[in-house]
Amino acid sequence: MPLIYGGFGLVLLALWIFCLFDVIVTAEEDCRNLPKGLWIMIVLFLPEVGSILWLLLGRPQGVMRPGGLPYKGNTGRFPEYDRPGRFVPSNPDDDEEFLRRCRERAEEQRRAYREQQRQADKNQDQ
Repeated sequence: MPLIYGGFGLVLLALWIFCLFDVIVTAEEDCRNLPKGLWIMIVLFLPEVGSILWLLLGRPQGVMRPGGLPYKGNTGRFPEYDRPGRFVPSNPDDDEEFLRRCRERAEEQRRAYREQQRQADKNQDQ
């Protein structure tokens, strides 16, 4: 029987510590029903009751950062794509300059590879 009570006591202690830290790290404007300082006092001095009250009445419900990501300011997109005036073609085939550069680069790589092969064949023959 003492083992059950001890386990229950550990669960209550863990709940109290969780709620105390949760109140401390919650932003002042996100606390519901009472000011943050009062919630800290309630959870600190009334551990079991205060923890349950915090979870039911004080803890923010569904506070999400922009984009649902963990830190403020993260919009979930790459900032370089948000530059004003950045041209973004809707279809890669519409960007002729890009396609031309890709073709030139591919052809240059093919030429360099052929030259390396010729050099390797020439070195093997000698």
